Amino acid sequence: MNEKLARKFTGFSCLAAAVAFIVEVPLYFVYDGAPPDWNVLSRLLIGILALGLLLLFVTGLRELIKAVSPRHEWIGGIASAAGLAYVVVTLVSHGLEAGSVIATDHPIDPTITVNGTYILYGSIGRMLLGTFLAAVGYAIARTRALPRWTGRSAYVLAAINFAFIPSMFFGNKPAFFYAANGWGTTASMGAILSYWLLAMSISILRSARRAPLTAPAPALQAR
Repeated sequence: MNEKLARKFTGFSCLAAAVAFIVEVPLYFVYDGAPPDWNVLSRLLIGILALGLLLLFVTGLRELIKAVSPRHEWIGGIASAAGLAYVVVTLVSHGLEAGSVIATDHPIDPTITVNGTYILYGSIGRMLLGTFLAAVGYAIARTRALPRWTGRSAYVLAAINFAFIPSMFFGNKPAFFYAANGWGTTASMGAILSYWLLAMSISILRSARRAPLTAPAPALQAR
């Protein structure tokens, strides 16, 4: 994949993922108590689509790093692997929530009643997403594939995600910011990620205008 195509593919998949996440997150705050089934299943469906698009983004990002600087492909591989793991873990969490809602004959709040998702959405998700963001920040800093602010913001978000890893010790009350399933640990991180992805997509698509049409010659790749 040449650099221009890699930037376009990565930018558009990032933009689509960001839009889907931005639509999904507010649906978690529509109801104070147990939401109706349609609300839970709708937000999970949007989340599933968003995660599929995120999978395309992390794959495209790996190809972009490879196209810009082949010798840094290894860090692109780390970012891709961490991003893929985050997508899979979150999809499992969505599946557990959806299954519980479908199997129950009355409205439930799966963020509280589905115990298996606490650590998946919380500590495990924060570790995987933090690793992905740290790798992205390092790759951008080393390759200069994107503006400097994108790498620095990735580092900042990685540090915030890592800070939430110990949240498993602080209960399961969503109203508590730092709980295992608290609004800071899960919902806030999702909202921040969605707007970071939106900003990243704009930066990547703008950079595609200046990218070469073909991959660099082997002599240039060796630099």
